[in-house]
Amino acid sequence: MTQTASATHEVFNQSPPFEDVDLFTLDRPLADAVAANGGGGAASELSEFGKHWGSAAMAARGRIANENTPKLRTFDARGNRRDEIEFHPAYHELMAHSAHAGIHNSTWDPSGKPSGAPSEVVRAAKFYIATQVETGHLCPITMTRASVAALAAQPDLLAKAMPIIATRSYDPAFAPWWTKRGMTLGMGMTEKQGGTDVRANMTRAARDGDAYRITGHKWFMSAPMCDAFLVLAQADEGLSCFFMPRFAPDGSVNAIHFQRLKDKLGNRSNASSEVEFDNTYAERVGDEGKGIRTIIQMVQLTRQDCAIASAGLMRSGLAHALHHARHRSVFQKHLADQPLMQMVLADMALHVEASIALVMRLCGAFDSAPGDSKAAAYMRLLTPAIKYWVCKSAPGFLYEAMECLGGNGYVEEGILARHYRESPVNAIWEGSGNVMCLDVLRALSREADAAMGVLQGLIGETKGLPGAAEAAAFIGTTFRRADSERVARLAVEKLAMLAAAAALNGVSPRGAELFAATRLAENHASMYGAVDLARDDIRGLLERALP
Repeated sequence: MTQTASATHEVFNQSPPFEDVDLFTLDRPLADAVAANGGGGAASELSEFGKHWGSAAMAARGRIANENTPKLRTFDARGNRRDEIEFHPAYHELMAHSAHAGIHNSTWDPSGKPSGAPSEVVRAAKFYIATQVETGHLCPITMTRASVAALAAQPDLLAKAMPIIATRSYDPAFAPWWTKRGMTLGMGMTEKQGGTDVRANMTRAARDGDAYRITGHKWFMSAPMCDAFLVLAQADEGLSCFFMPRFAPDGSVNAIHFQRLKDKLGNRSNASSEVEFDNTYAERVGDEGKGIRTIIQMVQLTRQDCAIASAGLMRSGLAHALHHARHRSVFQKHLADQPLMQMVLADMALHVEASIALVMRLCGAFDSAPGDSKAAAYMRLLTPAIKYWVCKSAPGFLYEAMECLGGNGYVEEGILARHYRESPVNAIWEGSGNVMCLDVLRALSREADAAMGVLQGLIGETKGLPGAAEAAAFIGTTFRRADSERVARLAVEKLAMLAAAAALNGVSPRGAELFAATRLAENHASMYGAVDLARDDIRGLLERALP
C-alpha cells in the first residue's frame, strides 16, 4: 500500500490544551490560602470565576488581544485632534469581564470606603486567576481600583466620580466620564529626566480659578485610553497631585497629546504612552505640595497587585508545565514520572505555594489594617518586601517553566512565551527592586517599634521551622548595621522568605517546613530542582498544585 505524505502529519504525544478547566478548584494552594485569610465563604463564587476564566473562549481572547496590539489615532479623518487608542474587540471583552467581576472596584463600598474583610482576599484571588489568562488589560483595572485611595484626599471629587467607578459596567466610549456607564482611571508620574525621582518632575500646574492648567510631559502615561488620570505636577507650593480628565468640563477634548505608544517587551495588549500637556485642564487632589503623600495611597495598592500578578504568572507557568509533563512521553515514560523532572516541578510548586500563601496573607492584612494596628504595620513593612521577592522571582521561574515544555514553550503559539515577556514589568513598575529595598529601610526608620513588632510576630509564627530563628537574627542584625543600605537586598529577600514561611505555616505546615529547609536553613540553588525532597513530599506538592 502506498503511504501518502499526509500520514506524516498525524499528531500524537502532544499535551492537550490546558483550558476549559476551573482555575480556582484545581489550585488547592490558592483555595487553602484564601480560606486561611477569611475568604472561604467565597469558594463557590471563585469557582464560577475560575471556570469562566479557565475556558477556551477566554484563552482565545487573551491570545488575540496580544496579537492585535493597540494603535494610536492622533487625528480623525477631518484633521481634528483626538488622541484615541484603538483596540481589538478581544481587549474590550476582557475589560468587560473583569469589570463585571468587580476586580476594579469590589474592595470599595459605593461611597469609596473600604468594603472590609474579606474583600481584598477575594478580589486578589480573582486578579490572580485573571492574570493567568491575560495580564495586560489588568493595568487599567488595577489603577482604577487603586485611584480611589488617592481620590479620598479630595472628598468632593470622589463623591462625583465614585458612583461611576462603583458600577460593574465597562464603557469603552470616547466620551466625557460623567456621561458614561463606567469609567477607568490611569496614572502619569514618570518624566524623562526624573524617572523614579518624581521630585525632579518639571511639569507645571498654574491656577485657573478653582481648577489648574498643566503644561509639561510624562515619559510613561499608563493606560492612556482611560477616562481620567492622576498626574503629578509642580504647583506654587510644590509637587501636587491632579485629576486630569480626557474631556474638559465644556465637553471638548482635553489637551492630552499622546506622542507615541511605547514598543514594549511584553504587556503588549495594554497601551503605554509618551504624552505632552498643553495648558491641559485638571483639578487638584489633596493639598498643594502634598502630591507624593496623596498618590502613594494609590501606589501602595498597585504594588500589591504587582505581587499578585507575578504570583499568578508563576502559577500559570507551573500549571502548564505540570499538565504538559503528565501527557508527554520521553524515553518510554511520561515526563512527570521522570525523577529529575519530578524534582524540578516539585521545587517550582513549593515556590508557588509559598508565594500565594504570602500574597494572600498580605491581602488579609490590607483587609484588617483599618482597625488593626498590627495588620497595618505588617502591610507597611512587608508590601515592598513582598513585591521585591515575588516579582523578581517571576522571570527566572517562567524561564524554567518554558523549558519544561521544550520548544513548545518557546514559541508564540503557547502562552508561556507571553508570560515570560510579561513577567519583568511587575518588578519595574511602581518601584524597581532597589526602590522597594529603600522603602523597607524607610519603614524601619520611621516606625521602628512597629516594624520590630512585625518581625517578632514572624519569629513566633515560624518557631521550630528549619533556619527560621537564624534568618530572623540575620535580618535584625543586618537592618541595624550603619551600612544597611549596602546589604539591603540580602536582608529584604530574607525578610520576604521568612514572611513566606510564616504565611505558609498557616496553610500547609509540611509545605512551610520544606520551604524553610530549602530556603532558610540553606541557600537555595540558583536552578529549580537542585534540592533533595522525599518522594512523598514530591507527590504531595504536585498533587496540591494540580490534581
